[in-house]
Amino acid sequence: MKLFECQHCGQPLYFENTRCESCGHKLGYLPGRGTVTALEDDNGVWRALADPDGRYRYCANAEHEVCNWLVAADSDEQFCAACRHNRTIPDLSVPQNLFNWRKIETAKHRLFYSLLRLKLPLGGQAGDANGLIFDFKSAAGEPVMTGHANGVITINIAEADDAERERARHALGEPYRTLLGHFRHEIAHYYWDQLIKDKPVITEFRQLFGDETIDYGESLKRHYDNGPPPDWNEHFVTAYASSHPWEDFAETWAHYFHMVDTLETAKAFGLRVRPRVTMGAELATAVDFDPHEVEMERIVDAWLPLTFAVNSINRSMGVPDLYPFVLAPTVIVKLAFIHALIHGAHGSADAAAPEEPLRAVVAGLKRAVAAPEPTQ
Repeated sequence: MKLFECQHCGQPLYFENTRCESCGHKLGYLPGRGTVTALEDDNGVWRALADPDGRYRYCANAEHEVCNWLVAADSDEQFCAACRHNRTIPDLSVPQNLFNWRKIETAKHRLFYSLLRLKLPLGGQAGDANGLIFDFKSAAGEPVMTGHANGVITINIAEADDAERERARHALGEPYRTLLGHFRHEIAHYYWDQLIKDKPVITEFRQLFGDETIDYGESLKRHYDNGPPPDWNEHFVTAYASSHPWEDFAETWAHYFHMVDTLETAKAFGLRVRPRVTMGAELATAVDFDPHEVEMERIVDAWLPLTFAVNSINRSMGVPDLYPFVLAPTVIVKLAFIHALIHGAHGSADAAAPEEPLRAVVAGLKRAVAAPEPTQ
């Protein structure tokens, strides 16, 4: 994610800020311009310092302190570009539900930042053929399963409870489990339907991820009964990714989002890694590029040193690794497929990545990761 600053006083800001603690200006996010803006009152609406000619109002969900995004003052939309996809929210008469929903919306808005940044098609709302819909539910008498089905992403709001989420992480043997990770995983299932299903590119998908027509329920049952194959880490980014090609795609897609968003933040801070050890040159990198505008090789070349450095810092604080995963060559090829797929979408649900260019990208990565190390 980019860094933001107050246009009135220059104070650095977080994406979620609603008030500048330095000068007191109200703040809001302008999705069309991709920036947090300072606001000034203009006869009941807001003038954005980042867009002086525009007039705005807050998303209707601002009243619940779950959203700081802005809507054009003359728009018929009540909700912002992220919140208008909500179909179900939890019962707000329960105080804990409101607390959990706020955490969920924080993660969801970061997801939408990335979707807009990558110019991915967002689809319509309920009733639209390609609608993207969110149901945030609490388990009141019946279980709520986090997942995706036919454009509807359901999130159990209990996932916003740190203790409950940690319990589930341990029970499932996962090294990483976050709300943002859930959103990035489940949105992948939505985009599989939009960008791969019934498209020519499904041939390349099956070559890399496998045949998705195998029984999904049986595959998950086998995974939970028997666990992943012994060599899963040579072929998959996570153990769960080995359960079925759909889950392999979703896990890999989520990791692509982890990488791109984190590298964008690293670039905003001007991060450089130069380890002072004998082989430090192999782990040196400068994150001085926009990860949305480079090839996958450049992303991976920077990602490995950056995560080694940050994991080392985390261990110095006695907390888990920021990125507790290893990217095997096969996984890198899958990431390249997703990189090419996303950059071929061009903001249209009907514009899946062209088959020939995508095949060429994947073939090139296969050759690169299979090449032997050069000898001196």
